[in-house]
Amino acid sequence: MEKLIIDDHQFLEKLSLTHVEAIYKAIDQNRKFLRRWLPFVDFTYKVIDTERFVRSILEKATARRDEVFVIWYNFEFAGLIGFKDIDRINDKIEIGYWLIEKLTGKGIATAATRKMVNLAFRNMEMNRVQIRCGVGNDKSSAIPRRLGFHFEGIERNGERHNHSYIDLEVFSLLKNEWAETLF
Repeated sequence: MEKLIIDDHQFLEKLSLTHVEAIYKAIDQNRKFLRRWLPFVDFTYKVIDTERFVRSILEKATARRDEVFVIWYNFEFAGLIGFKDIDRINDKIEIGYWLIEKLTGKGIATAATRKMVNLAFRNMEMNRVQIRCGVGNDKSSAIPRRLGFHFEGIERNGERHNHSYIDLEVFSLLKNEWAETLF
């Protein structure tokens, strides 16, 4: 199992079927909090729903597979973070993340995102990292802002959510900008 150490309190662990119960329990216990910004919550009512999600990632061909990690904080499940829409032709990638409510506001998602940004630029040789956040999800959009990402604009109706669409703020960081910062 691949682990990425962030600090003495936090690490990332590559997603596996052993995480299904912890993920489902976190979603179920944080349903109201997560539902506002995460459309999958309304399709996750049984453990098997989470298992299907995990399998859908793990069973894809390696070249097309999203890279998803469990965020652990003091050995407690905190949330998920991952690379999605990996574009190796254009050397760009998107990071998505979510945390359970009681662990927000502690810098956990920022530290995990920083680790993923470093992985994208150092190990995967990406040129661009993108993060999209629902307009109004200020806690989420604070993360790319804090990490020096540039706000590019609004993707109108960028995500389907509860029978309608929400606009997304789009942020990006380029490799040359990352190299100039203290990541």
